[in-house]
Amino acid sequence: MNKDRLSGLDSSFLHLERGPAHMHVASTTVFDGPPPHPEDLKEHVRSRLHLVPRFRQKLRFVPLGGGRPVWVDDPHFNLDYHVRTTALPAPGSDEQLRILAARVFSQRLDRSKPVWEMWLVEGLSDDRFAVVTKTHHCLVDGVSGIDITTVLFDTAEDPEGSADPDPQWVPDPEPSSAQLLGDALLERATSPAEIARGVRRVFRAPRAAAKGAVDALEAAGTFAKAGLSAPASPFNVPIGPHRRFATVQARLADFKRVKNHAGGTVNDVVLAAVAGGVRRYLHRHGHDTDGLELRALIPISVRADDQRGALGNRISAFQAPLPIWSEDPLERLAAVSQTMGDLKSSKQAVGATMMTELADFAPPTIAGQAARLQPGQRFFNMVVTNIPGPQFPLYLMGRRLRALFPMVPLARRQGVCFGIMSYDGEVGFGLIGDFDALADLDDLASDLADSIRELCAAVPADQDAGAELSPEGSVNGAERHSSGPAGTPDRSGQS
Repeated sequence: MNKDRLSGLDSSFLHLERGPAHMHVASTTVFDGPPPHPEDLKEHVRSRLHLVPRFRQKLRFVPLGGGRPVWVDDPHFNLDYHVRTTALPAPGSDEQLRILAARVFSQRLDRSKPVWEMWLVEGLSDDRFAVVTKTHHCLVDGVSGIDITTVLFDTAEDPEGSADPDPQWVPDPEPSSAQLLGDALLERATSPAEIARGVRRVFRAPRAAAKGAVDALEAAGTFAKAGLSAPASPFNVPIGPHRRFATVQARLADFKRVKNHAGGTVNDVVLAAVAGGVRRYLHRHGHDTDGLELRALIPISVRADDQRGALGNRISAFQAPLPIWSEDPLERLAAVSQTMGDLKSSKQAVGATMMTELADFAPPTIAGQAARLQPGQRFFNMVVTNIPGPQFPLYLMGRRLRALFPMVPLARRQGVCFGIMSYDGEVGFGLIGDFDALADLDDLASDLADSIRELCAAVPADQDAGAELSPEGSVNGAERHSSGPAGTPDRSGQS
């Protein structure tokens, strides 16, 4: 099989990208110190590109829908197109940065070029600068993205040695449309034999084969059944092409403290905080939350250790109920912990993985139509993705990375999503909302910050943690920031 052909899951992110739904992932990162010179940054990126050769490749689509797209070298690759520089006007506030990041995130990537961009943002106040990166989801998932980021970043302020550009890179000849179609048809004709051999290797005995088939069908049914029960909510409305961006930052130690005192995992605490924030938001809008459980799609990595750093998607998902009904923060956490424990012991994630892998064997036209139909259904209310990041400082050309906020795409009729990533003792929440449907995204971010404070206040403070409430009511810097429309006051101040 062509190693450069997209998997069925990777291809689905291209099919899902239609109308106002964009399928790229992004991050906004803030660094200490003066920004590097734009040309120096380009040379730094150029010196690392040989470590991620896919970033010099573009998509080619098979004529007549005869197969999934393939990655080919871009003979016209131009780093000036992908690494760009912009600047904030005075005073260079964090609010202005979030408005800029939201606008960058709202623009679809050009599929005729390698599907990634990097924006150097100058003019940020307090002797800082920012970098906004954007990569199509068909190229990278969250965990793989961390590995690629560490290729561009260093783990020391002044690392020993330096990477040199690869002077020998010469793009391979680009295949013709006829070649693409011929290769796809040949691969389709020969794949069934490979599949049969794989099945024989896995299921040596008829009894094992029968049990495996039953388990697989049960797992797929569990995931599908879970996805049909998402209730109506004010978040599930038609979306447009424009986005808002809000951030919340808190200390990882506080989430661990809550987990240690109340049980569960750090991820359970994160989900309980999100549930509490959503509950507060719905209450302020007059919605009844009695008995309400919203359904969150929670992507999980199934990437093996030997696959770290490899591009493409290796993800599955849980569909977990968020206990919006619960008024008590510790009760919410207990409910989340119980649910997540049950899901992990169930076959739901296995079913999700199997259903995505089936797309590898479906004719591309059928797989594409199925992917287009999925966002029209209310399988879930929102995406909540929590990615564990490196717990040590990272540097870009000697400048320390201080804050990292992920940005996750919206599907059709999904008006908000929560991207969460931990880094160097902090937890960064990146909220993406539809510009019109979530005009008060800043209020939702404020509600999330209040929910985090509520959870932290519900358990005893460790003497060395310094988790007491400040006069302003924030716990350990759990602060809310939002993009908002231009000219909207940022009530949270600077991050």
